Amino acid sequence: PPPGTQRWVLRRKAEVDAAVRGGLLSLDEACGRYKLTVEEYLSWQRSSDRHGLAGLRTTRIQDYRVG
Repeated sequence: PPPGTQRWVLRRKAEVDAAVRGGLLSLDEACGRYKLTVEEYLSWQRSSDRHGLAGLRTTRIQDYRVG
């Protein structure tokens, strides 16, 4: 996604997560470029690990975080 992205849809979250996990961006670079907190990114990563891409859906995130 372009730097400064503010609307985080599933696809954009997945792209950033893949870039960090694949070593294309460091966590610090991703957080700086996209104005994310480390906690916010790590919550995406945990949701993705637990529930796959569905865990990154913004409208359903509450459903996936419970439990």
